[in-house]
Amino acid sequence: MTGMFRRFFGGGVPAELDGVLASEEHVVATAGLRPSGFLYASSLGLWVPAQEGQRRVGWHLISKVTWGNGVLEVVEARESGTAGDAVLLADERPVRYQLERPNKLPDVVHNRVNGSIRSRHRRDLPGGGVWFVQRKVPGRDGIVLQVRPDPGSDEEAVRRVAAEVAAKIREALQ
Repeated sequence: MTGMFRRFFGGGVPAELDGVLASEEHVVATAGLRPSGFLYASSLGLWVPAQEGQRRVGWHLISKVTWGNGVLEVVEARESGTAGDAVLLADERPVRYQLERPNKLPDVVHNRVNGSIRSRHRRDLPGGGVWFVQRKVPGRDGIVLQVRPDPGSDEEAVRRVAAEVAAKIREALQ
């Protein structure tokens, strides 16, 4: 009965996320999807439909999000390796979610993604360029250096420069 009371009056955990939220995690916005399903923005990330229920994409792993014409488009990054203390990222294909009613979800997602970024810098390298982004990871102390190369960038140059930048940041903080 308590679960029904909390869902009816607010503050409860959506049934799809019952038992999967982290102990300190809470839902801050929800939007229904067409033709079915939901997106949930939590304190730790965006919960998206998955083959079995929902899965969380941490705010620090969303490279880009756009909102327009009732569609929220999300570009998720996956960690593809490390170079020193830097985490190398590769963007996945954009996923489009058609929202029934956006409520406050697009604004919350935009604010959380941008709020995780502490600094960003672009550098040209052979074959392309690379973004260096320092981000706060929800639920963890400190900042992580993420390195996202353009497709076609020289992988060895990316790894070398990323490790150098990470070492300089570590030295500056000591």
